[in-house]
Amino acid sequence: MAAHLRRFCQNSTLFSRYSHSTRGLRTIAYKTYNPKSPRFYLYGTAVATSLYFGWKWVEKNAMVEAARPTRRVTDEQTLRGLKLNHRERRFIKFSSVEYQGQLYMTPQDFIESVTDSEPRPRLKRRVLTERDLERFMQETPLLSKGSPDMFRTIFDKGIISYTEYLFLLSILTKPQTGFRIAFNMFDTDGNERVDKEEFLVLEKIFSTARRDRLNRALEGAVKQTEGAEDGEVEEVLEDELQKSHVVDTTLLLHFFGKKGKQDLKFEEFKMFMENLQTEVLEIEFNEFSKGLPAITELDFAKILLRYTYLQSDQYEMYLERLLDRIPEGRGITFTEFKSFCQFLNTLDDFAIAMRMYTLADQPISQEEFHRAVKICTGTELSPHIVDTVFKIFDDDGDGQLSYKEFIAIMRDRLHRGFKQQQIREGWEGFKACVKEEMRQDVQQPSLT
Repeated sequence: MAAHLRRFCQNSTLFSRYSHSTRGLRTIAYKTYNPKSPRFYLYGTAVATSLYFGWKWVEKNAMVEAARPTRRVTDEQTLRGLKLNHRERRFIKFSSVEYQGQLYMTPQDFIESVTDSEPRPRLKRRVLTERDLERFMQETPLLSKGSPDMFRTIFDKGIISYTEYLFLLSILTKPQTGFRIAFNMFDTDGNERVDKEEFLVLEKIFSTARRDRLNRALEGAVKQTEGAEDGEVEEVLEDELQKSHVVDTTLLLHFFGKKGKQDLKFEEFKMFMENLQTEVLEIEFNEFSKGLPAITELDFAKILLRYTYLQSDQYEMYLERLLDRIPEGRGITFTEFKSFCQFLNTLDDFAIAMRMYTLADQPISQEEFHRAVKICTGTELSPHIVDTVFKIFDDDGDGQLSYKEFIAIMRDRLHRGFKQQQIREGWEGFKACVKEEMRQDVQQPSLT
């Protein structure tokens, strides 16, 4: 503003001659208006004097503003400075909507966050209105109408908060025996029912723990981000991840009704967890089945290895080994695939059983594998899917499985890429990067 005012003064003949003193400003008013009229003289002097001192005030503030650091905290700087964990980064990355400055996922965003490595391309996040939320409320199904395709049906007509995102992630890796434990965590008064207030207690726990951790990291973020003030860092933090939400989300509406007065029973809670697990597995299975009732053994191996941190040559080694041992497979149905994935949710129990069963950490046979699975899950896997697993992970083809290697790789699969990968920095990181690039350059792919 000061620059525009100064330019105007320089271009004006009258101001260029008389703008440096109040005496000159009075002369301007005197020549502009009738000098015989005292009222015009006084008005002109007052206006001109106001302009002069107004110009000086604007110019002074402009100089102060120019001297003040204007660097803002970017999203990338915030993520690095505040050391957000992998789940927080992923939530920010996949969230496609916001309301009153808070980020939310849609049900479709959540599905993509656990099945895809990158979110759908978008120009910017969609800003929701109260009318949008009212429409979401009307379209949220009742708890009695839950199904294994509920998230796909709602698609982008709903919202999921960050703490609910953590809750849903925990459901995906929860074994059937853990459903009751999860329900009891919410049922604080032990009446076999969970109300809305009890459900929100978990969100407060998540929020408090996260707030304490980020407050400890805030000082480091301020020091690392030059020119940023405390308020600026807090502002970006509040924009990126909500500490609490002020509206009823899709889960709250689904569990407790539009008025929030319904109670959640264990059987209803269990059915919701089973439906969500089934829905995510169906999406993964359908990606490879292309509408057919079964996927190939090679597709099954790709699904198992897709979230692991294997090098490219290791990944292809497993696939080549399977192709050599099963040139023409009979396929794997969704029922077989689902049973195996539900077994992976008991992987920790399986590892304990294996350590007790083979104290010397010896490889195990298919018969021993079957027995351990039955002990951990109470159900049996199909002989064909166990045979396929052995074809993938049996190193020398002697019919024995190195269960320690199998468990290590399957843990990556179970966490769906959420397990923190070790990041090497400096010279070690540079060497590792060069080594990987050279390996990929000389490698001859044998699969099409």
